[in-house]
Amino acid sequence: MKKRVLAVLMAVATMATMVGCGDTAAEQKPEASEASGEKVWVIATDTAFKPFEYTDDNGDFVGIDMEILDAVAKDQGFEYKVDVLGWDAAIAACQAGQADGMIAGASITEERKASGWIFSDGYYDANQSMAVEASSDIDGFDDLAGKSVAVKTASMSATYAEELASEYGFTITYFEDSPTMYQAVVGGQVAAVFDDTPIMASNIKETGIAMKIVDGTGNDPAQYGFAIFNADNQELVDMFNAGLKNIKANGTYDEIISKYLGE
Repeated sequence: MKKRVLAVLMAVATMATMVGCGDTAAEQKPEASEASGEKVWVIATDTAFKPFEYTDDNGDFVGIDMEILDAVAKDQGFEYKVDVLGWDAAIAACQAGQADGMIAGASITEERKASGWIFSDGYYDANQSMAVEASSDIDGFDDLAGKSVAVKTASMSATYAEELASEYGFTITYFEDSPTMYQAVVGGQVAAVFDDTPIMASNIKETGIAMKIVDGTGNDPAQYGFAIFNADNQELVDMFNAGLKNIKANGTYDEIISKYLGE
């Protein structure tokens, strides 16, 4: 009798275990695209770098980078998801393997290549310059002595300002994103801001923010590139390059640039 009861209890326990395993498997079921075996590339980006990536009045995340990425993906037939993380966090996510690539108005430089960035072909030429509050009497680098300027951390504009700081006697305050440092200029917390010229021009035109770009402060232009940090993802760069070539040839690229910059 005891053996019979024990056998029944063991059978019940086995059934419960099987049900439990079934529930766990259901909870861990992969997304449809993953189940079908199709790779979904994770692309990290900045939070606000208008007009390349930003949230519009409808709450949609849009911009030149987003439309170029989408056009390239459609041309090459790959799937992707965008993680809106911020500049520093996007770099960190790629370096940690939490994202496969990054598109965020990243300038292609030899220094970045040497530190592990693997770039696509360039998709836009941009330079950096200085802007000040609209009523400011600062009209060049010589007027910055003893003052503080704003830059975005680990950006080309930061590098540009750092190269000039000792020569012209100004200090640097670092920010995570462009909108925050623009407000610091308008609010008087800093005397000027260094940033990518098309970004500042777009913000001044579209938002009416009380800033002006100072003539004669631009550096030589450099190209923006899509980037990976793991050579195993070279396929993604190859697809980006092929797609970029195709959308330039069929006019899609020019339509995107004209939409946001009127060029």
